[in-house]
Amino acid sequence: MSTLEERAAERFQIISPLLDEGLDARQLSAKKNEIAAASKVSRRTLERWHKAYTEKGFAGLMPKSSTPQKAHASEEQMQEILSAAITLRRECPTRSVRDIIRILELEGAITEGSVPRSTLQRRLQKSGFGMRQMRMYRTMSPAARRFQKQHRCALYQGDIKYGPYLPIGPGGKPVQTFMAAWIDDATRFVVSARFYDSQKVGIIEDSLRRAIMGCGLPEAVYVDNGRQYRSEWLKKACSRLGIRLVHARPYHPEAKGKIERLNRSVDSFLAECALAKPRSLEELNQLFEAWLREKYHKDAHRGLEGISPETAWLTDSHPLKFPDLPALQEAFLHTETRSVDKTGCISFNGSSYEVGMKLIGRKVEVLYDPTWTEEVEIHHPDFAPFKAKKLAIGEDCSHSKEMPDTVKISVDHSRMLDALKAKAQKAKMSKGHATDFSGMAREVAKHV
Repeated sequence: MSTLEERAAERFQIISPLLDEGLDARQLSAKKNEIAAASKVSRRTLERWHKAYTEKGFAGLMPKSSTPQKAHASEEQMQEILSAAITLRRECPTRSVRDIIRILELEGAITEGSVPRSTLQRRLQKSGFGMRQMRMYRTMSPAARRFQKQHRCALYQGDIKYGPYLPIGPGGKPVQTFMAAWIDDATRFVVSARFYDSQKVGIIEDSLRRAIMGCGLPEAVYVDNGRQYRSEWLKKACSRLGIRLVHARPYHPEAKGKIERLNRSVDSFLAECALAKPRSLEELNQLFEAWLREKYHKDAHRGLEGISPETAWLTDSHPLKFPDLPALQEAFLHTETRSVDKTGCISFNGSSYEVGMKLIGRKVEVLYDPTWTEEVEIHHPDFAPFKAKKLAIGEDCSHSKEMPDTVKISVDHSRMLDALKAKAQKAKMSKGHATDFSGMAREVAKHV
């Protein structure tokens, strides 16, 4: 007896209790449940076998013979097929494995079905000619290739990364934090990194100022195309300090690989931070500063041939260049335009600043530091720049400032009253030539 017949006989033995014609529908259903529980064959399978035997007899219980497998190519043949497949992929990098196999079959290089698609795809991937690998070669541009500056401060790379939520909102509400970081391209040294409670342009200003004050002026900064890095302020600040501002190509994150690698390292800090549960930004930044100083900067870096970022930074022979304080302050000033009202004041950032009567009705340029708005700098082409302070509103409102001499002219008479007086005298003189009826009445009275 063949194997197929043996399996059919086993099936017959299992369903034979169901063949009793004296069973009604309820009894047949109960019998199926008993057999399914005893033989570990599903009831659905029992019903299928029962139906097959009823319709076709013993032949209906015979398992279907499996289709014989097609002969696959040998290992030696696969090497030749792989070589031909690589050529087809190089001719057209977007050509799929299925199409490559179809071409080889049409050209008679292989028989139909002899090369499984998964096998050829795996071998192409291993040889460096997978679809994803070819797509990387096709999209990579010269600007996106790996690069590294020779000396420190030649290039700072900047980026913003999402940080943890902290209970610093109203009533302890969780607030999303953001890390603004700058890393030196040559040494991987983090020249500035800090967490903030927003991702406005101000965090770029603060972090870049810290980088320059702590580690020196870079020759260039390299950033992405986020709105924070496209601000007019950043363009003006870099221009004033002589820093070249370079933006990465859109949708090419591989060009900023060093700062992206730092972001992945920061993920390990965030994992530890989730256990520490800091309650404030100050506490979070203290922990982050300790992690940077004692771990990241001291750990060996694979991209630096095994030395640490701190060692690479300290042993670099390139001298550090720091701007003088006034130049740095001026570079980081923001600029806005305001009109001076009739009281000699401007309205700025929700407050009034006194700029003087001489500028009433004129437009002035306001230079200010967002971190210090108690005093702003006023610029106008006709006057030298000067500082303006917030206007202090006192309890006594009767005091008024004297008008400056450049506006007021001292006089000892009123031109209005002088003109009215002259006009009245002229009118009086003109009345002397008119008929005097009162005099005529007196003359008449004498002769009566």
